[in-house]
Amino acid sequence: MKKITQHAEFPVLVLVVASFFWGLSWYPLKSLNQMGFDGVMLIFFAYGLLSLVFLPLLFLQRSYLTTHIKPWLLIFILGGGANFAFNYALIYGEIIRVMVLFYLLPLWGVLGGKFFLHEHVDAKGWLAAGLAISGAFLIVGGFQVFESPPSWIDFVALLSGFLFAMNNIVFRAHQDFPMIPKLSALFIGTAVMSGLLFAIQGAEIPQDISLPAWQLLAFYGLVWLLISNYGSQWGVTHMPASRSSIIIITELVVAVVSAVLIANETINFIEGIGGVLIVTAAVLEALRDTGSESKKPIK
Repeated sequence: MKKITQHAEFPVLVLVVASFFWGLSWYPLKSLNQMGFDGVMLIFFAYGLLSLVFLPLLFLQRSYLTTHIKPWLLIFILGGGANFAFNYALIYGEIIRVMVLFYLLPLWGVLGGKFFLHEHVDAKGWLAAGLAISGAFLIVGGFQVFESPPSWIDFVALLSGFLFAMNNIVFRAHQDFPMIPKLSALFIGTAVMSGLLFAIQGAEIPQDISLPAWQLLAFYGLVWLLISNYGSQWGVTHMPASRSSIIIITELVVAVVSAVLIANETINFIEGIGGVLIVTAAVLEALRDTGSESKKPIK
């Protein structure tokens, strides 16, 4: 692997592929939901499978984990909550709307870096935050928002982006955290949270779900999510943060284009302007110098 990573463009390729998988993640989620899997149950089984794979690996690094339990628990809560909210919003919400609202990451990143890591925020950072807020305002309906409030799925999408940004702040504060414990915290946290909600709801596993549906669920959990998460994690650790932050915007573009072409979703002019403002904010935030190259948005 060392020889491979010496090629500067290989991490770019890995991150682009992972971003494509993230951008298209709505497709298996909505397909599985149509096959009979409730959203909470779907998320629980998909991330539960990944958790079972990573538990033995986490056990092998238990000595490291015992001395770094606080950041692991923070990722468990923030990353797990972000994953759960993101997947849930994609299952039940409009794909384009959810993805664009999730990409308010520049706003949360600027504010979180300012108040939690005490980073200096220059004019470019505040401009990115302002563009993100303006874009979100247009996406949720502009001044019509005062006539009819945003839907609860809008709030779930916003929550997912906020939690991801807070999770990234933990990553930036603990840059030496290895990939296996980091990913295990994300996966186990998502599985536990969705499992708790599944139990609280008192829901039962439907008996009429076909074998191909279960096979697709296993593929989504063990292959799709693994490529998405591991690929994005590996990619961002092998290139400058500013470059990786821009490349990751690919997933938003892929999600919007695929939603239009496959799901026949539409986006009006005002929403389009809002999306452009948020993408511009993401680019500005990616190029902003926070004094460290450690800032890497992670899924």
